[in-house]
Amino acid sequence: MALQGPIPVTYSMVFPHGCYIVGDVEPVKDFDASTNGRFVQARDKLTSELVWQVAVMDGDPTVKAAQKTVAVKILSPVQPVPPAPMPGLPFTPVEFDGLSVTPYVNGNGRLAYSIKVREMHAPRHTAPNPAAGKAQAGKDVA
Repeated sequence: MALQGPIPVTYSMVFPHGCYIVGDVEPVKDFDASTNGRFVQARDKLTSELVWQVAVMDGDPTVKAAQKTVAVKILSPVQPVPPAPMPGLPFTPVEFDGLSVTPYVNGNGRLAYSIKVREMHAPRHTAPNPAAGKAQAGKDVA
């Protein structure tokens, strides 16, 4: 099969209704390299870049509450800075570039996806595109 590794996707395919930051950008722990009392940050297996993580809330009104918040992993040599909050909004809207998804089977035996991105920034447009993507099942943290 020609398709191997992460699958490139667009932001509007994954978050057609937009998404919002609901957590801090944090380093991802390398569980194999870290020891008791010594934190080692994970590096991406393909690029060797440091891996950071931020929790976002999917803006899709049809997504079940338990699936609303997903972790997005950001590959970056330095800690990414989230966009500035927007006045009057309870959550900060965000967009991502350079997205890829990696399907896997989670602990419950269900298909899920790990979402990795190359860049995080403020939205470039104001209206989400609900027609850009309909499938929203199984976005889980890797």
